[in-house]
Amino acid sequence: MTRESPLAGVAPEPGVAKPDPILVVEHISRAFGGLQAVDVGRLEIQRHTITSLIGPNGAGKTTLFNLLTGFDHADDGHWHLDGGALVGIPAYRVARRGVVRTFQLTRSLARLTVLENVLLAATDQRGESLLGGLLTPWRRIERANIVKADELLERFGLEHMRDEFAGSLSGGQRKLLEMARALMVDPELIMLDEPMAGVNPALTQSLLHHIRGLREAGKTVVFIEHDMDVVQEISDWVVVLAQGVLIAEGPPAHIAANQDVIDAYLGRHHGEAP
Repeated sequence: MTRESPLAGVAPEPGVAKPDPILVVEHISRAFGGLQAVDVGRLEIQRHTITSLIGPNGAGKTTLFNLLTGFDHADDGHWHLDGGALVGIPAYRVARRGVVRTFQLTRSLARLTVLENVLLAATDQRGESLLGGLLTPWRRIERANIVKADELLERFGLEHMRDEFAGSLSGGQRKLLEMARALMVDPELIMLDEPMAGVNPALTQSLLHHIRGLREAGKTVVFIEHDMDVVQEISDWVVVLAQGVLIAEGPPAHIAANQDVIDAYLGRHHGEAP
């Protein structure tokens, strides 16, 4: 049975309103000296979908991720998750509110085990403080966190590496580890920065399977990707940045035929005569 997209009937226009957005971004901008890295008027991310964020190198994709997740500060703008403002909130608090992200270059702690890397993301660890240790049944919480972490490692096929140092993992396995660690937070919105980069074809298919699984589990996924075959295969919706500006969005087939997108990837400025 074919899954009906919740975005069916939405006009493929930059900044278009969505039926049930989980994240709404308005007038966000960021400049580095004389370079305007991001200047997006409006963007809505539909709940329970997979949205790809694409664009040429230097388009501002990772910068936008950094702004929305608290790893950088915008010059202007407002964005909110389910109506709750995220502006000016540090990254760890953004994660606690339900938005987590991975990085293009994986960030595992090589001298900790795979299990310990996942446990780092557990949110209910009150036993780390003296008062929390006295008043909280921290051993019970710790056991519950270990059970949850083991379940995630099994889900991502890493259970056999549980007690190995994270530094011994392959690049693709580190991508899976990052996804497992992100899910320890029980996020609503997962933002993946080039999850397929440097991954062999077999692990690419595994990652795609897991990303679909996130959507089927009721999560919302936004990911940056350069491989257009991957984008076409997995995306419900595609958002395109060029020179920091939102130039197009729509279903994958529409974006593949969009002349503004083609021109951006060929190096032409939007609106410039050929």
